[in-house]
Amino acid sequence: MSLGYADRLKNKRNLGGQLGAKEYHQTFDEIKEGVKSLAKWVADAKRVFVFTGAGISTSCGIPDFRGPNGIWTLRKKKIPIPTDFTPFEYAKPSFTHMAIAALVAAGKVPYVCSQNVDSLHLWSGVPRNRLAELHGNCFAERCTQCRSEYARDFQMETVDFKPSGRLCDQPACGAPLVDNILDWDTPLPEDELGEAVRHAEEADVALVLGTSLQIQPANEIPTLTRDGGGKMVIVNLQKTPKDRRANLIIRSRVDLVMALLMKELGMQVPPYIRTERLVVEHELSHSGGGGGGRVLTVRVRSQHGRHCPLPMVESVQISVTAEPE
Repeated sequence: MSLGYADRLKNKRNLGGQLGAKEYHQTFDEIKEGVKSLAKWVADAKRVFVFTGAGISTSCGIPDFRGPNGIWTLRKKKIPIPTDFTPFEYAKPSFTHMAIAALVAAGKVPYVCSQNVDSLHLWSGVPRNRLAELHGNCFAERCTQCRSEYARDFQMETVDFKPSGRLCDQPACGAPLVDNILDWDTPLPEDELGEAVRHAEEADVALVLGTSLQIQPANEIPTLTRDGGGKMVIVNLQKTPKDRRANLIIRSRVDLVMALLMKELGMQVPPYIRTERLVVEHELSHSGGGGGGRVLTVRVRSQHGRHCPLPMVESVQISVTAEPE
């Protein structure tokens, strides 16, 4: 769960930046006017760089961290954390996630940089090589030797690259796997950070969605587009330290802005269809008694291994019809 991920991080008094800042909402007419300008810039652009934060997942039932009702905000105020949020395993991509995936598929967005760990960009269809996950992914493991990455359908139980107990299955490897989630003060992944910087520098438009842009050095990445002569657009309910650098600021929930943007662009957004895979094993053996009976054994397990969790499976019902003698 989102709260579970937060609980696994080290205790830290100074979380950096402001917590619980006021949210601002523009009128619908103001939002539409802003989206028209954004749509023109996106339509004219060869490359759009997308930078996302926790605000794109709140409509999925996942709480943010720094908003008025964010996890860090409530903890600082010593207010109990609500329990009616959606566990990561059961969350599905928002309209914004799916719209971004459509823009990636259309070639308009060559690269997405996210500060989220919920895996929703991957589940929406954004290819892994088009995505920087600066803070890691709660559903991923990495090999300590060959660096192969494994996407799972269950959450890791640890953070900060601790062994999961599983091994790499690449030929001639077999090294231990570790979680792929950063803790406080863990350096950002150099390869993905470098790719994000390169794409931001090359972009004509940087579209910042659902982040207060308070944490360095990640908050500097979208400003590189502006430094290179491109446009920077911020869609966020709270003010950010980078507002003065933006060409356009839209104070709105991101799903509304992305719905209006895709309409202006004349682009369809595909629905999200979730698929789950599991392995069913069966074995027919003799009962061992003197009656010649046989025993049917059926096992249902994760595609990732015999001892891995199955978060989406609540029960299994098996019906066996005996053949007439």
